[in-house]
Amino acid sequence: MKIGEKIKCLRLQNGLTQEELGDRCELSKGFISLLERDMTSPSIQTLKDILETLGTDLASFFEEVEEEKVVFGAEDYAVKADPELGNEICWLISNAQKNEMEPVLLTLEPKGRTYPDNPHEGEEIGYVLEGRVQVVIGTRKYAAKKGESFYIKPDRPHYLINNGKGQAKVIWISSPPSF
Repeated sequence: MKIGEKIKCLRLQNGLTQEELGDRCELSKGFISLLERDMTSPSIQTLKDILETLGTDLASFFEEVEEEKVVFGAEDYAVKADPELGNEICWLISNAQKNEMEPVLLTLEPKGRTYPDNPHEGEEIGYVLEGRVQVVIGTRKYAAKKGESFYIKPDRPHYLINNGKGQAKVIWISSPPSF
């Protein structure tokens, strides 16, 4: 762990210059500069004073935070094919159950469909990447083609159908996760 780098990051988050941090902790700007470049080490008491000034404490400062995954690739995806319904669902974010949204890439073969989803809390949106789909909400049917999007308040049973001759692909996002 680079203590100096973390202190610099906290200092910048607090909108302080090296001189301002030094003044508040009764340290010189030069010492703060050396500290941030990991060219010197503070005593425990000095570190406590700096951290208190920056709005944190020793325990929080040294707590190891697992780096959040931001970019996901094919190796992270989970895929489930349902040949009976003619669809394939690819979960694009591997830990979506921990998130507020769940994005999937839905592929529908000609005459393929999704399993009807019963009413539930939340919202769903979709964007048609390829082909055409029919969005069925209750007894109403809506057509959506490549480049169009749809929004569903899932207060009625709903599903998608591909009545076209070619494959359809849809990015479908549910909040909260429900796929």
